[in-house]
Amino acid sequence: MVKHILIVDDEPDIRELLEITLSRMQLEPTAVANVKDAKSVLSSQPVDLCLTDMKLPDGDGIELVSHIQNEYPNIPVAVITAFGSMDTAIRALKAGAFDFVSKPIDLKALRKLVSGALMLSHKNGDESSAHETRLIGSSSELQKLNTTIHKLARSQAPVYIRGESGVGKELVAREIHLQGPRKDQPFIPVNCGAIPTELMESEFFGHLKGSFTGATGDKQGLFEAAQGGTLFLDEVAELPLHMQVKLLRAIQERAIKPIGRQEEIKLDVRILSATHKDLALEVEQGTFRQDLFYRINVIELPVPALRDRTDDIAPLTTYILNKVAENYQLENLQIDNAAIAKLSNYSFPGNIRELENILERAATLCDNEKITADDIQLPTEASLSPNSDNSTIHDEEKSNISLDQDQLEEYLEEKEKKAITAALEKTRWNKTAAAKLLGISFRQLRYRLKKLDLE
Repeated sequence: MVKHILIVDDEPDIRELLEITLSRMQLEPTAVANVKDAKSVLSSQPVDLCLTDMKLPDGDGIELVSHIQNEYPNIPVAVITAFGSMDTAIRALKAGAFDFVSKPIDLKALRKLVSGALMLSHKNGDESSAHETRLIGSSSELQKLNTTIHKLARSQAPVYIRGESGVGKELVAREIHLQGPRKDQPFIPVNCGAIPTELMESEFFGHLKGSFTGATGDKQGLFEAAQGGTLFLDEVAELPLHMQVKLLRAIQERAIKPIGRQEEIKLDVRILSATHKDLALEVEQGTFRQDLFYRINVIELPVPALRDRTDDIAPLTTYILNKVAENYQLENLQIDNAAIAKLSNYSFPGNIRELENILERAATLCDNEKITADDIQLPTEASLSPNSDNSTIHDEEKSNISLDQDQLEEYLEEKEKKAITAALEKTRWNKTAAAKLLGISFRQLRYRLKKLDLE
């Protein structure tokens, strides 16, 4: 079936260029010069994509984007902006535009944009597949999040994902990617806080052999690796200011220059970012550039904490335990209702990541592979549990480790490692005897050895 493209531009030369380009793509263009005629076409014939200029004789492109969003939400809209008008492009993206292309029009970039937009249009008739998601749960909060993800997947606008540690921000970013037209292209996640400062430019932009001491070969950067797909910048607030400047330029110019290379590489990458910090506060404090915040925060997506979606704890628990059982060869691993109730009444400051840790520990403590409420050790209990070898923790230590969930997990794991290693050494590495000495089953010891990388 031939796809119909509506072109809205008051410049005859631009209309002719677009008509010729789209016709060569085996598409059916209809060109008009103003908003009034565009609305008339939309109401009288099928349209699969709209390309509109921003400045029109009887209105502007933003007005037309908003009209189509309200009246024809399944029609993607791309705007044509003047060279360097990034602020205008961002206004259009905020209004719901799929993407933008700048004058003078790069025909290769235009063809990519059109192809991507038509992939979205092609999915319109199959709403069920459009809403497939890997997010577990059915709470109203999660349904609202899934609806927003589906809408954002239909855009190429940069999205800033805001949420506490452990809520699953990377999973949300991956969902946006998988539901959009880039789903068959790379999804490249990067933890900005994990890259050494001196290596950041090379990691992001790449380098040529010999461009600096130690550059023994060409290296592809993260931006180039994500070409055609999505780059997810996790913990973006951890970027030092000098890298924020370089990232801002890459986003604005849609181009990068690897270290040692003279020519720029044009980018076709969607940027998603996230942090558990308050990025607006970081801007106020001067640790994050306001202009970069403005560029990556075109659309803000809050992810609810687990305590705000308690209806999802039961299905999440089932999903996590199935993974635990598969990873550690635990047959018939189950959990009773009292244990579920205990979890549902806990606030989970560490969110889904904390739920995973609690359930993994419970799987090692339970008898007969049936988790009960007694096996669910919440942080205040876990810090005192004999099984975690913490019975001699001093009051001051208890106070300190209760302040931070991640510190608590690290503390408990270190205690476990010491206790297990001591038992193994005492029994000359006889695992059966070591398990008996520790007061746990052989299966529990085997699980902990794997969990703590002690095998």
